[in-house]
Amino acid sequence: MASTPPVILILGSGPNIGQHVARAFAAKGYKVALASRSLKEEDSNADQVHISADLSDPHSVKGIFSKVKASLGLPSVVVYNGEHVPHGSLLSKSTDTLEASAGAPNNPADPLSIPLADFSRDLHVNTTSAFVAAQQAALSFDRLPDHRSKTFIYTGNILNETTIASLLDGGVGKSATAHIMRSAAAAYSDKGFKYAFPSLPLAVLKLTKRRFYYADERKADGTPAYSKISGEAHGKFYVELAEHKSQGPWQQTFVKDVGYRHFPAA
Repeated sequence: MASTPPVILILGSGPNIGQHVARAFAAKGYKVALASRSLKEEDSNADQVHISADLSDPHSVKGIFSKVKASLGLPSVVVYNGEHVPHGSLLSKSTDTLEASAGAPNNPADPLSIPLADFSRDLHVNTTSAFVAAQQAALSFDRLPDHRSKTFIYTGNILNETTIASLLDGGVGKSATAHIMRSAAAAYSDKGFKYAFPSLPLAVLKLTKRRFYYADERKADGTPAYSKISGEAHGKFYVELAEHKSQGPWQQTFVKDVGYRHFPAA
């Protein structure tokens, strides 16, 4: 009996990173589920499912996973690539920076002037929905056979290490989610996560491994990629992460055509 193909779910499937990641995994035999506000579900086909989703609503994330399970099966790789970019902003005018941007730019001389509604919305997209996605991914991974990848990748940037005056709320979100990825990577690494099934004796434990990463593309000198963000490089690198047999460093700084490279904290 032929095994079923693996499934990747990409939350936030813009034209650069999201689409290149989708193509890279499809080339490896994955069925692909894409979720974003701009997608039309009627454009789905047997190998690629489109889900209309607003990641500013964390309560919607569980439903996304339910749709993926019903249409393709449980995802063994989940990529969180969600960002809020306000229409008309400098960030929204570049498809290269769209997915790796950091939310609504604020007045750099007055960062505390951000309206609460904007701050809350961007935090939901950058962190709260990512947290729910990581929760749901972990639940999916527990139900998959051992040979599946069980990898969660969050598309980050340098804002968890440094400040950019006009990107306060983005920095808050990236920093918070970097902490989530670091904690999850430590807890669910190759030592596994032991738990008892409620219906079985407490002595019956399952050992499962899950991998969590915060990915951040840099230039060769360690500075942010900014407008040089490469969707193709993300696709290639994310496939490599998913094929790792063990948890690597939780913070995956990488350079196009080079791969992982450790940089001192900014």
